[in-house]
Amino acid sequence: MSTEPSAEPVGVVVADDQSAVREGLVLLLGTLPGIVVTGEAADGEAAVQLVAEVRPQVVLMDLNMPGCDGVEATRRVTAGHPDTRVVVLTTYADDASIMGALQAGALGYLTKDATRAEIGRAVLAAAAGQAVLDSGVQQRLLSAAARGVPAAAGPVGAAAGDGELTPREAEVLRLIAGGQSNREIARSLFVSEATVKTHVNRIFAKTGSRDRTQAVRYAYAHGYSEPTA
Repeated sequence: MSTEPSAEPVGVVVADDQSAVREGLVLLLGTLPGIVVTGEAADGEAAVQLVAEVRPQVVLMDLNMPGCDGVEATRRVTAGHPDTRVVVLTTYADDASIMGALQAGALGYLTKDATRAEIGRAVLAAAAGQAVLDSGVQQRLLSAAARGVPAAAGPVGAAAGDGELTPREAEVLRLIAGGQSNREIARSLFVSEATVKTHVNRIFAKTGSRDRTQAVRYAYAHGYSEPTA
């Protein structure tokens, strides 16, 4: 799936408790084509309220904020406004922070040494339903999955799986993580869309995913696919 900017710019809310950082991000995003800042918030509570008011496509979310922190804010945003994607931008890249944010519903995770281009790419990718993770974050996720870290067991709200994915289901999940629609998957695998839909429903049931976004996070956390660097 392409992450090129569409005719309509991607609306972004910036949430960070440090005013200098927040203002810098607003200025930076303002220089990127296809992106427009629709609001800024100094804490998680304000971010959740602002999302409800302006309905942005993406929230660029810090984690360490007073009161309602970034993880809780992410959880509330993704639960109440599923069309809004969250990209975490933080100084923290430890396992607990990464897993907490992804399980809360974040679709992207960058550290604050990310470049202007990386931030822009992550925002556009998130708006298109794709995940972009910092390379160091990718390695931590894959390592945690290999170790069987319990926190990586599945997305928020996931029920116990019904069993291992079949080879075909694993293939479909990889294509979902690659951004393909049911129609595109059907063409890739030379099967009908109805067959693909059946596979997708079984994948959702087995992984405890409510939608494709959660299935993508499951794929990354369990090694079925690697996020775009």
